Amino acid sequence: MLFRESAKTIAARALDSSLYLHLTEQFVHMHGYRPSAAEVRSWERSVPALAAALNDAGLGEVEVMLEYALPLNSKRADAVLAGVHPATGEPSYVVVELKQWSQAESDEDDPALCRIDAYTHPVLNPVEQVRRYCEYLVNFNGAVAEHPDRVSGVAYLHNATEFGVGGLRAIELDDRSQLFTGERRGEFIDHLRTKLSDKVPGARAADELQAGKTVPSKQLISVAAKEVREREQFVLLDEQQVAYRMVLNAVRKAKHSDHKEIVVVTGGPGTGKSVIALSLLGELYRQGVPALHATGSQSFTKTMRKVAGTRKREVQELFKYFNSFMTTGRNTLDVLICDEAHRIRETSANRYTPAAHRTGKRQIDELIDVARVPVFLLDEHQVVRPGEMGTVEDIKAAAAAKGLECHVVPLESQFRCGGSDAYLRWVKRLLGLERGGPVVWEPDDRMQLLVADSPQEMEAFLEARRARGYGARMSAGYCWRWSPEPKPGHPLPLDVVIDDWARSWNLRGERSVSGAPPAALWATDPAGFGQVGCVYTAQGFEYDWSGVIIGPDLVWRGGRWVTDRTASKDPVFKKSTADDDVDRLIRNTYKVLLTRGMIGTIVYSTDPETRDKLRELAGGVERELTTA
Repeated sequence: MLFRESAKTIAARALDSSLYLHLTEQFVHMHGYRPSAAEVRSWERSVPALAAALNDAGLGEVEVMLEYALPLNSKRADAVLAGVHPATGEPSYVVVELKQWSQAESDEDDPALCRIDAYTHPVLNPVEQVRRYCEYLVNFNGAVAEHPDRVSGVAYLHNATEFGVGGLRAIELDDRSQLFTGERRGEFIDHLRTKLSDKVPGARAADELQAGKTVPSKQLISVAAKEVREREQFVLLDEQQVAYRMVLNAVRKAKHSDHKEIVVVTGGPGTGKSVIALSLLGELYRQGVPALHATGSQSFTKTMRKVAGTRKREVQELFKYFNSFMTTGRNTLDVLICDEAHRIRETSANRYTPAAHRTGKRQIDELIDVARVPVFLLDEHQVVRPGEMGTVEDIKAAAAAKGLECHVVPLESQFRCGGSDAYLRWVKRLLGLERGGPVVWEPDDRMQLLVADSPQEMEAFLEARRARGYGARMSAGYCWRWSPEPKPGHPLPLDVVIDDWARSWNLRGERSVSGAPPAALWATDPAGFGQVGCVYTAQGFEYDWSGVIIGPDLVWRGGRWVTDRTASKDPVFKKSTADDDVDRLIRNTYKVLLTRGMIGTIVYSTDPETRDKLRELAGGVERELTTA
């Protein structure tokens, strides 16, 4: 949340422009960059319109929370109004989505989407947008989780006439999705009076909402079975819902005509790509539409098969690998959902591929050809192995060569790292993956960052978190030899050795050994704590607390990061792998490891000079370690 005050105070501050200066300062502090000109314009034009309506309704003491951050992700509702319900006397909250639009048309294929002149692609209907914000708030804020009727929602298009945007009402309206225009301002004022009392200030209700305990995020893996077999478990927001609906609309077109098109969904870690993939698979599965999920990740695919397909073989068969379609005919499937598509390789063939199947066909062409609607979900900055080549440009070029439409939907908000944009930006600048160089971490209320003096201290801290019911894992750069799998009953080899501390790598095989889970389940089985994970088993997963060991392959020297390829034991790095590629892949590796935590990350470097730099950049947060 960027600002909170009564409607009366906000109206007064809007007059002297101090409101916008404060919002800008808070935005920079929370996100590490300045808000866009469009965002500032919306504050200058939309916030006064909302404040005026509240004051004209006699609701000047209602508390207004501007840019209210939704729990566990980086999405922000334009405003949440807090007060007391005039009839029940209970706390009452109105989520408000403000739009400056003067004209918008409902999408001809799907009323949950709409089109405005400013965008070439459809966007989410604000009625649907605010409905989903309400659902998400109820799902993840303990103050209203048991009282869902306390939350309602409105979209207020204060510049619009009914003629200009009336088509947006083609979608079903309910108490969480009302639409008001500037032409019907009087009705908006009347509606606010039915939700908020003019007799009681809203400050206490706002306090209660802010103090509401964040209900733990529904982890992707733990709800996979219900997601696929029963019903939608996740609330998709904004561009997530746009991506989801664009795929379903493309499927509907393909079923009614000889139509084929490609949808690409791109976004950084934690933007919800796998949630979209699973939601799509669940919906298509329930509709009886032939669809499959595929990845280049053995860990992710095996985990999906185990959890989602616990009792149904046909569900397990929905999860494939990218190299599963070498001999599959064209358009055999209606939909192929390619998750983690940045791991697409040049060819599906390997040393075990029979000669008859070595067609020379590119893997990306195989994936496009096999389905009427191929869907690619990717993050171009998570490439950690040589030869991984899934990029937006590669897919667009392949589509163009085949004369196919290709729609790209970017995901910007993220759900990992507690929804902390500031932490993700800090990680990218720390590792030189974003311009500007490393900066000192400024703690926010979404993500915790700690620096350990030793691996023992890091492990003890994580063990204490586990004792409180949190999930935790330790991972490291690939800087230690990985011994062969031990025989059943034999102890795990202690490969990761740092002074007098030694632990085993996660298993690499498909069976449990000495109480440790198989490789594919390291990130999700509680028994995975105690082994050190590598990037190939951690990628694609998340846990509450993440412990990261930065090895000697990445050290701070002379004011900059230096990568040492000789310190890496990763067998995928060949002599022919260029130094620049090794440097990029090592940095990407640590970016992946540093962004697995949902609540916090504790980091340790084996190099003293690097540890000193981390302490400096972490802003002295290592002091918290002894008292946390």
